[in-house]
Amino acid sequence: MSDSVVVARDGPVVEIRLARPDRLNALDVPTFRAVRAELQAAAIDPGVRAVVLTGEGRAFSAGGDVATMEEWRANGQLPRLFHELTAEQELSVREIVAMRKPVLASLPGVAAGGGLSLALAADWRIAAEEAVLVPAFPSLGAVPDGGLTYFLPHYLGLGLAQELLFTRARLSAARAKELGLVHEVVPAAELRGRTAARAAELAEGPTFAYGWTKHLLQSAFHGSLESQMMLERRGAVEAARGPELPEGIRAFREKRPPRFA
Repeated sequence: MSDSVVVARDGPVVEIRLARPDRLNALDVPTFRAVRAELQAAAIDPGVRAVVLTGEGRAFSAGGDVATMEEWRANGQLPRLFHELTAEQELSVREIVAMRKPVLASLPGVAAGGGLSLALAADWRIAAEEAVLVPAFPSLGAVPDGGLTYFLPHYLGLGLAQELLFTRARLSAARAKELGLVHEVVPAAELRGRTAARAAELAEGPTFAYGWTKHLLQSAFHGSLESQMMLERRGAVEAARGPELPEGIRAFREKRPPRFA
């Protein structure tokens, strides 16, 4: 818990909420450190089975805190700030991607710049109808960071990634869904309820299998078919040793929903 991040727990679901609504949840070094600490805590807590990342007020996050950038620029320290800021951002993104539990990003409004990178690191994204996705870096004269040049080509292909990163693009929630950058779009009044329901669905699912699926999806872009199938085999055998797969088999044979724990 910090001034810029608020954490709430609902059974097996943890919500990490960016809480700088007066700055559209702009991201600075202390905020990233707080987010990372809470992600680490959720990752090692065996009672946590799903994580929600969201923003307070009318934005998910407007990206890097430009007011802080101006202060450091005036003091001749802008390169140092970006070194620290991107390093902390990288650690937060890595925590999301490496976590062997599903992470859901809930977007009440704009997700821009580094905020967009943070959202794209999640495994599931739900957006309010008013939400917009904005790469933002070209407008600032900045180089994309936080994994954006990894996520966009993987989700969209190189051509569309170039279109977004070489223009001042703004994607509506509906267009983002068409492109596969968000999975669901709902009215703003329904966002919180739908986020809670989807997070509960994920928390009821096979956490071990989800964790392995995340790992496999990430590795699919780097290795050969043979190496990917070897990883799949390893995951399948490890799942067979745990409690989830046997429970799934029993539930299937008994014609009932599985009870993963």
